[in-house]
Amino acid sequence: MLRILVFIVAGLAVTGTALSLMTSYRWYIRMWDFPRLALMVLGAVALLMAIFVLSGWVRIGVVAAMLLVIGWQGWRIHPYTPLAKIEVAKAMPSPINCITAFSFNVLQTNRDYARTIALIDREDPDIILLLETDEQWEAALEPVIARYPHRTSAPLGNLYGLIFLSRLPVEGAEIAWLIDNETPSVFATISTKAGAKFRFIGLHPRPPQPGENTEKRDAEIAIAARHAAESNLPVLAMGDFNDVAWSSTSQMFKRIGGYLDPRVGRGLYATFPANLPGLRWPLDHLFMTPDFTLVDMNVLENVGSDHLPVQAEVCLAPPIARALNEEPEAPDAEDHEKFNEAIQDGKETAREEGSDSGTTPPP
Repeated sequence: MLRILVFIVAGLAVTGTALSLMTSYRWYIRMWDFPRLALMVLGAVALLMAIFVLSGWVRIGVVAAMLLVIGWQGWRIHPYTPLAKIEVAKAMPSPINCITAFSFNVLQTNRDYARTIALIDREDPDIILLLETDEQWEAALEPVIARYPHRTSAPLGNLYGLIFLSRLPVEGAEIAWLIDNETPSVFATISTKAGAKFRFIGLHPRPPQPGENTEKRDAEIAIAARHAAESNLPVLAMGDFNDVAWSSTSQMFKRIGGYLDPRVGRGLYATFPANLPGLRWPLDHLFMTPDFTLVDMNVLENVGSDHLPVQAEVCLAPPIARALNEEPEAPDAEDHEKFNEAIQDGKETAREEGSDSGTTPPP
């Protein structure tokens, strides 16, 4: 019985790792980008079991395979541990150019509004991005919404509604439908208290799941990368990307957009699933161009959703930040090829589904 259990655990670790190596939009392949930590844990468990349960060449084979699994998954996760060099420096050069930003996928079916309201009241952020908000959520959050002079929302009952709030001055906040007419994003130009301007992007594309491959998700992420690359302002991007930080799509997003990730060199900052501590993955993101420094970033407590909220304080200080931060990794020819393919394939999929929108982000 124990031998069979060893083979089952080892087989799952090997299968998940092998599928994660494949290039495909298929949901049942791309889903293996997510649980890399879990696959590494499974590999470690199978390795220890194999040492004590198996013998001979079978033991050697299983141990070798599990070492490969642990090594590969560890290499992919390594940047999001304190063992790696940080990309975004911690500094508060000028408090009047600092911003607190809060992002949270509330879980549409979660009707415990009071806990979310209490959390927002306690944290009191300058910018709020709430995802999966329908009309009931918007009505329940009215006491919070009323405190913010700048408000943009798209309440939807399909798990992709959003609310964007800011107490900082906002110009031209708009809802954009990047690929289809079912998944909104928000783009805005925001000013700090000192008047320095930056672009804000809030995203929530669809995840890989049965019946939903990743063409449209990858295209939305690629379009957001292009927007940052073409913007003449610093850019802050937040949201539930339904993609993990270490995936090829997120890494392409970073390089094309010239983004840095404050989690690199610090930790996973894992947010999903909220009820599985120790096995969560980083699904809710904060990316920034090198014009920002980091003051603090935290994953907050569970308030009833399947995601955990993220709050960060950053400072817009381009000369100092660019001197302190790492230089963004430049995109190569393969990145540009994948970027163009992602947008083309996403738009083609949306057209085939009859859900294409043709909306582009505001300049």
